[in-house]
Amino acid sequence: MEGQEAPDFELESTVGKIRLSSFRGRKVVLYFFPRAATPGCTRELERFNSLYERFKELNAEVLGVSVDNLSAQTKFAQSHSAKFPLLSDSEKKVSQLYNVLNEKGTSAQRVTFVIDEAGRIVKVLKNMKKAEDHADVALEIVKRRT
Repeated sequence: MEGQEAPDFELESTVGKIRLSSFRGRKVVLYFFPRAATPGCTRELERFNSLYERFKELNAEVLGVSVDNLSAQTKFAQSHSAKFPLLSDSEKKVSQLYNVLNEKGTSAQRVTFVIDEAGRIVKVLKNMKKAEDHADVALEIVKRRT
C-alpha cells in the first residue's frame, strides 16, 4: 500500500466520530492493534503516549484502531490516560480496507501506517519484534519527512 492514497473512513472514537480525510494537511500515524488492554497493546499505547508531544510538534496526529467496541476502547484509553483517540472498528470494515485482519478475521494485526499531509501512505510497519517499537520507528519516519 506504500505510495497509495490512504483509504478514507469514518469511525467512532474515544473523542467522537473521526474521519481520516479531516487530517489532510497533517501527517497521520494510523496504528492498528489486536486487542485493548492486552500486554503488547498496552506497551504500544504507552509508548505512543510518551512520544505524543513529539508527534504533535512535527504536525502529526496519532490514531489507534482495533476491532474492540467503543466501550472497551474508552476503558482502555481512560485507564492509560491516552493522549490521542482510539477508534472502534467493531464491524471490521476499516481493518478489511487496510488488509490488516488476522487469518481468522477476528482481530487486526499489529500494523502501523505513516500517512503524509496529502493523504498518501509513505510507510507500512509490520512484523516488528516489540509492539512499542512501532511508535519509535513511526516517529523517525515522520521526522525524516519534515
